[in-house]
Amino acid sequence: MIIGRVVGSIVSTRKSENLIGNKFMVIEPIESMAAPGRFVAIDNIGAGIGEMVLVATGSAARVGMEQAPVDAAVVGIVDEE
Repeated sequence: MIIGRVVGSIVSTRKSENLIGNKFMVIEPIESMAAPGRFVAIDNIGAGIGEMVLVATGSAARVGMEQAPVDAAVVGIVDEE
């Protein structure tokens, strides 16, 4: 899993039928994570731009969406204090 900040969103006018109804967010990993640059993750929980999120990657990102072509999914919003 990766902790990152949502820095943008992507609008897709055409996409796989298995992704209809989902939104795509641009995630920037926090500096302490060894993940490379920004990436796109599917978001079903309603994260907003500027929020810190927890992202599942690889096969864990497809849990519950086995037929969707997904390799990163926002699975939580991190509470900041």
